[in-house]
Amino acid sequence: MNIIAHTDHNSELLSTKISTFIKEFSVGAILKDCNAYKVRGFSIKDVFPVAIENVFCHKSFYQREKTKTSSIPFAKDTFYRFMNSYSINWRKFTLSLGATIINKAISYLTDDDRRNVLIVDDSLFSRSRSKKVELLARVYDHVKHEYTQGFRLLTLGWSDGNSFLPLNHCLLSSAERRNRLQESSSLVDARSNGGKQRKLAQNKAPEVVLTLLKEAKSMKISARHVLFDTWFCSPSSLQNIREIGYDVIAMVKKSETIHFRYQGRMQSPLTIYRKEKKRSGRSKYLLSVMAEVVRDGKSFPVKLVFVRNRNNRSDYLILVSTDITLSEEEIIQTYGKRWGIEVFFKTCKSYLKLGKECRSLSYDAMTAHVAIVFTRYMILSLEQRRNIDKRSLGELFYLAYEEMEDLRYFDALILVMKELVDFVKKKMTVFENELNELMEIFFEELPTLWKRSLKQCAS
Repeated sequence: MNIIAHTDHNSELLSTKISTFIKEFSVGAILKDCNAYKVRGFSIKDVFPVAIENVFCHKSFYQREKTKTSSIPFAKDTFYRFMNSYSINWRKFTLSLGATIINKAISYLTDDDRRNVLIVDDSLFSRSRSKKVELLARVYDHVKHEYTQGFRLLTLGWSDGNSFLPLNHCLLSSAERRNRLQESSSLVDARSNGGKQRKLAQNKAPEVVLTLLKEAKSMKISARHVLFDTWFCSPSSLQNIREIGYDVIAMVKKSETIHFRYQGRMQSPLTIYRKEKKRSGRSKYLLSVMAEVVRDGKSFPVKLVFVRNRNNRSDYLILVSTDITLSEEEIIQTYGKRWGIEVFFKTCKSYLKLGKECRSLSYDAMTAHVAIVFTRYMILSLEQRRNIDKRSLGELFYLAYEEMEDLRYFDALILVMKELVDFVKKKMTVFENELNELMEIFFEELPTLWKRSLKQCAS
């Protein structure tokens, strides 16, 4: 039977890529280190790849399990028990996995002088039709400019200007009791990883950001600067992050309530801009001044760079950098790397079903879902980087989806052919050569598409 492939050697198929990814970066060992272990039955290493593959099959786990495919050897209770486990430290998992990918696969591709950055931002994790989800809160939707039900997905990512990797996250509820529509489950031990995650979700966003940065610092992630938008930029945050050991490049909110010490006086950036003379011509920036952040009796120098708004040339943006050794052009260039996290959120919501795949009421299941989506993005991002691929991550997603569909179809076809051969061998006394000749004749009568695909599987 030369025309039937007994094993699939096509390394481009997604299932093989996922298996290779898990083996290369020791995902099983990382899961074990994050307290992921089986309670009974199947191993975590058997369940986790299925969770990764679901989105590429364009089906939920429930739909896949109902089809009784051979790729899922366990029942739904095993999968749901895995997703609802409060013992697994999912934040530590994504952080450890991201650090491993950076050290083993990306760091040697870039120069040591490249300015690697950490990026902080949040996005709406909507559960607008839910009522009994743990820690469900009223959150503001900045796109629709209205309040809705859900969470703020606070994310810490890493970028070298080429690849973006999500490292850590927290599904923020609300620090104010009146904004929380549901409280956390009383059945979860507060000393467990799930209990600690729930407690963190009820803190204020600036406090959570400092926690995520300290965890990244403990993992020795290679980054010098932290980037974020106006929502987190304040003198206190600049000071706190600087004390952790990072420099900050951020956009300053145009407000009279934020002050820097300039020429011996506390002034707002708006006042400084009005008083100083602007650069003429087609300069990349309008104004650059040295100022100081003063907080709790301590002060340190910062550089304020005023940049013309490309969308409105009569307007301007304000950047602040605690690294005063950088030139104005380098500050602007480095801050441009923040766009990577916006692409990340768009890809996760449009293609990887962030917030749509998991409809569980458990906070643990939602945290696990976010970590799984982060892992999917890491796989796509690494694939794009290694192949120097000009295609977007969305295009790579659809390619992976098509590979999964082809794999299931032709696996089923090959299985039918094998069953036919086994049946003929059992019921009839046929020599091997005659059987091969008979199958070759049958093969030539197949449709062209089937013949081409079977030849690829056999090669």
